[in-house]
Amino acid sequence: MDNRTNTIAGWVLAGCASALGLSIVSGMVFHDERPETMGYPIEGVEQAAGGEKEVPLATLLASADPDNGAKIFNKCSACHTIDQGAPNGIGPNLYAIVGDPVAHGRGGFAFSDALKSVGGEWTFEKLNAWLTSPRKFASGTKMTFAGLSDPQDRADIIVYLNNHGSNVPLPAAPTEPANAEEEALENQAGATSTANLVNEATPAPGAPSVDERAAEEAEQND
Repeated sequence: MDNRTNTIAGWVLAGCASALGLSIVSGMVFHDERPETMGYPIEGVEQAAGGEKEVPLATLLASADPDNGAKIFNKCSACHTIDQGAPNGIGPNLYAIVGDPVAHGRGGFAFSDALKSVGGEWTFEKLNAWLTSPRKFASGTKMTFAGLSDPQDRADIIVYLNNHGSNVPLPAAPTEPANAEEEALENQAGATSTANLVNEATPAPGAPSVDERAAEEAEQND
């Protein structure tokens, strides 16, 4: 009897082990987590990356806080100086950097060939791209900083940099309707106005082009 019980128990344990093994293997083959980039959009479901509406850089710059930018720049101060006439460090001095040529000048600082190949000037947009990911902006750059993921933090530090010797006018922030309801009302009003113009200009199908009764009265009066 004991042997039979042991045999049954052994088969049960073996079955459990097999089920567990199959579960692990199927979990490795069939992933049930949401993909980073969805193959096609699903109504009512936002994509994990880029699903939210991107706020224009001009809007972020308009509401930027240079004091917060100064705090963020403390992370950069180990490599960069920002005061006028200050020497270069591990990285170049950043006084009046906005609007300055990319990888040029800066007291003879030895820029990487990767950054030199970018060309142009340090616009707000280029600074934003650089601060997002230096390595993506200029593959092969000597810059080891990974970047700032928060768009508002990037805007804050850009305005802080701009206030130190550049003072380039900020771009105008785009204007938007106060809310979606206002926008819908404006669109409806525009559509109604257009429809009225069409109705006034074009007689209904089958209607006479001239009011016959009005024409008869006019002849009698004559």
